[in-house]
Amino acid sequence: MKLKVSDILRYALLAFLALIWLVPIVWLLATSFSKYTGMNTTTFFPTEWGIENYKNLLFGADSVAQFPHWFWNTMVIAVFTCVISTAFVLMVAYATSCMRFKGRKALMNISVVINLFPGVLAMIAVYFILKSFDLTNSYVGLILVYSASSGLGYLIAKGFLDTVPVSLREAAYLDGASEAMVFFKVVMPMSKPIIVYTVISSFLVPWMDFVYAKMILNSGVSSQWTVAIGLYNMLEKSLINTYFTQFCAGGVLVSIPISILFIIMQKFYVEGVTGGAVKG
Repeated sequence: MKLKVSDILRYALLAFLALIWLVPIVWLLATSFSKYTGMNTTTFFPTEWGIENYKNLLFGADSVAQFPHWFWNTMVIAVFTCVISTAFVLMVAYATSCMRFKGRKALMNISVVINLFPGVLAMIAVYFILKSFDLTNSYVGLILVYSASSGLGYLIAKGFLDTVPVSLREAAYLDGASEAMVFFKVVMPMSKPIIVYTVISSFLVPWMDFVYAKMILNSGVSSQWTVAIGLYNMLEKSLINTYFTQFCAGGVLVSIPISILFIIMQKFYVEGVTGGAVKG
């Protein structure tokens, strides 16, 4: 098969972009196995290799690096947020896709307009509201912040639910099924791809967030931090020469659960995205 010049240029561009994307990841992975504790700017790959950074990070916790605590805190917050957010998104998507009620379109339009504004604009207001309820420096407060507006991100899930045949729901209604039974026993079993997509998306928000976590968990007690705050703290000027390679090792460890999740759920994730894009 003879390739056209345009195809060669396209593949060359894709290869170049892939290289740009992979270089930082390879450098981070290689640096995490370096025996030198600080930042090495003289060579791309370490001159001495070892796994001391991973040992120190996982089993040699000190007053600065308490990665096991950070990982556990982040996991707890992410799991609870994932469950609550997924429930909110699917319920709102079902209501807007499968039910008809007064003000439905107006509500959908308002939610779209609200989503146009970045969430960080409300940071100060959110902080003082949490402070008035004594929810700062609290995982409950952080979970509430992550979960509260998650239902506004229903559009992709609604697009997928629009593809579920109406006849199936009508048949269930004729058999005497309630709205809850239709939701749980008819629509949800046919919506595994969008459920997987919603679960992964909801899990990623607290797992990777730094801004809200830093704002709410501000007591200064390092054992209460999330992974994002803890790893960022290692980059302080007074600590970077001692903890930079541990920071790289932490970056690698943080990516492992997400990578495994994506590998296992990749098929459903792609189906959820493409299925949700069929209808608005």
